[in-house]
Amino acid sequence: MTAPAILAINAGSSSLKFALFAVASDGLSAELRGKIARGERHTAFEATDRNGAPLAVPVLPEVFSHAAAIGAIVELLSARDLLPAIAAVGHRVVHGGGRFVAPIRLDAQVRAALAGFHHLAPLHMPPALAGMTAVDTQLPGILQFACFDTAFHATMQELSRRLPLPERFATAGLRRYGFHGLSYEHVAASLPRLAGGRTPARVIAFHLGAGASLCAMRDGCCVTTSMGFSTLEGLMMGTRSGSIDPGVILHLLEHEGLSPADISRLLYHEAGLRGVSGESGDMRALLASATPAARLAIDMFCWRAASEAAASLPALQGLDAIVFTGGVGENAAPIRARIAAHLAFTGLQLDEGSNAVHAAAIDASTSAVRAWIVPADEELTIARAALPLMEAGATHQGE
Repeated sequence: MTAPAILAINAGSSSLKFALFAVASDGLSAELRGKIARGERHTAFEATDRNGAPLAVPVLPEVFSHAAAIGAIVELLSARDLLPAIAAVGHRVVHGGGRFVAPIRLDAQVRAALAGFHHLAPLHMPPALAGMTAVDTQLPGILQFACFDTAFHATMQELSRRLPLPERFATAGLRRYGFHGLSYEHVAASLPRLAGGRTPARVIAFHLGAGASLCAMRDGCCVTTSMGFSTLEGLMMGTRSGSIDPGVILHLLEHEGLSPADISRLLYHEAGLRGVSGESGDMRALLASATPAARLAIDMFCWRAASEAAASLPALQGLDAIVFTGGVGENAAPIRARIAAHLAFTGLQLDEGSNAVHAAAIDASTSAVRAWIVPADEELTIARAALPLMEAGATHQGE
């Protein structure tokens, strides 16, 4: 490959997705993609080439680490003689605080600021920083950029951003930030293509996966979103509770003897689909299960998603389209159907056949609201964001 390339890194707490994009005159093209994930017994590594064909991948240690994952990616790229083409590496960073609202080149000062956001996203900031450090080791001197999940929500209206707490807490940074922003940015960029060249004015996008949220967009910009100060708020998720009465937390502290660490583990890892079903946080497993608890978990998940969507309607003053993205949103037709049924009062109707085969457009011809599926591609969003910074000499941007 002779064209320069951008490597996009999407680091999670127990996984790492990546993609290599060649920079061409007509845009970006994915040369390969892959995912490395911690399994119950071993670390799984899969990758595909530009045509979707599986690639032979290096063997990874049983114990997952981001350093080992980056090393394996570099080994894979080296074996295919792709390393010399890499001009920049872009990272997904979950939290930009109130400071970073646009992609930015990483230097020591920026990294120090990001390390200070650990308390804002304790599950997600360490993996992102570990990925940056591993790239330093494996690709010394390479330009690196950060792209922030919170940045897309910088346009959120103040009524949604502010928490109902005294001013001193807002000054200290306690406010609603919103997450899954790179996914929603990709959705917003896809809307004109789906809608025949124009962006629908009032859209609700669902990002449904192990983590789940929604974003209400007006003219392609966020006006409100379901996740807030943390990734716990809003929709019920795989192992996270979603929104819960604060009185429950006080009760757990005062009467059940749980410590803050116990409550954190409960709400992040033992709640949601896993907690209600008692079986799994994986929607595929629950859809295949016949137990009443699994059915209840699914019903609650869909009800909570539709309820959050309904709560966002005042911010939009109507609804023109909904979009499903994320692993569950893209692949679970029964979940889309149940959520849509709860929202039938908006005029939304899905076409059963189109929904069953995961077509791009899944609304019925009689529906008053359009409905689409957009495959998530946070890595492409990262590469698109890094490209102009790389071409402009990597100048700093952001607040």
